[in-house]
Amino acid sequence: MVWTSLHAAIHRTIRARNLLAPQQRLLIAVSGGQDSLCLLKLLLDLQSKWEWQLGVAHCNHCWRHDSTANAKHVEDLVRSYSIPFYLETASKPVDTEATARQWRYQVLTQVAIQYNYTCVITGHTASDRAETLLYNLMRGTGADGLQALTWRRPLADNVEVVRPLLEITRSQTGLFCQDFQLPIWEDSTNHDLKYARNRIRQELLPYLHENFNPQVESNLAQTAELLQADVEYLEDAARELREKATLNQYPIKLNRGVLQRAPLALQRRVMRQVLLEVLPQSPNFEHIEKLTGLISAPRRSQTDPFPGGVIAFVEDDWICFR
Repeated sequence: MVWTSLHAAIHRTIRARNLLAPQQRLLIAVSGGQDSLCLLKLLLDLQSKWEWQLGVAHCNHCWRHDSTANAKHVEDLVRSYSIPFYLETASKPVDTEATARQWRYQVLTQVAIQYNYTCVITGHTASDRAETLLYNLMRGTGADGLQALTWRRPLADNVEVVRPLLEITRSQTGLFCQDFQLPIWEDSTNHDLKYARNRIRQELLPYLHENFNPQVESNLAQTAELLQADVEYLEDAARELREKATLNQYPIKLNRGVLQRAPLALQRRVMRQVLLEVLPQSPNFEHIEKLTGLISAPRRSQTDPFPGGVIAFVEDDWICFR
């Protein structure tokens, strides 16, 4: 086996960040593109050091004319490595990025649970992290959205997704695939500019690279890394504040006096946590601000209905819901 600087970097990252443990059962999500093939090769080469049990899953979204051929290509490659292969095919074409992502994680979780894998490993890179930060920045998601691509997150009980390539750029995975002559399957949808992420990848990031900063991808990925630590700290502090301010869990009542003494950043986070539980959809900025305003509002104030018809109102020193 040829040991490259990328092998060494990923080996160090996994160990330093405690991303994976020896002898774990790992399910690798492989699309056939350069990032996932780079990931597959790296984990196969590191397998002898970590004694992992590896399997590969491919998700066929059925949204391209060559989707079936793509799936067969990945299956043939994986079979040549003599490791288990799992193919998941959508019952009907998955036609949007968000729907595709939701379906993909759903079926990967199901496969992991069914075959006793503890981790789903994806090939997300620093380039993906930079694109996600820019995409969510333009959508106005706040710090939580800007750090959305994290090193790991839970998918279900005893199953989590792990992303060991988040310090590696797409250009690095491309060179790695060239060096090892890995058979990349080119996804035509990656060049379709009707998708916002492709416009960020094909047009915005190259423009920023050329006119502002050649290291823009790495720097944006580092910003996401810093934001991740900030968000984790604030979320923990908000949970502690919420516990102090909450009279009972259902129907929930929040003490305004306790909340008034807290910084605005924590007030907003408490309200966001509450709204995530009482609304049928994720709250937006206006929803959070509307509820936060009740902390210092006159008695008998109330909001107009939130999505789903929930109304928050002030009753003496308490914020209540009906």
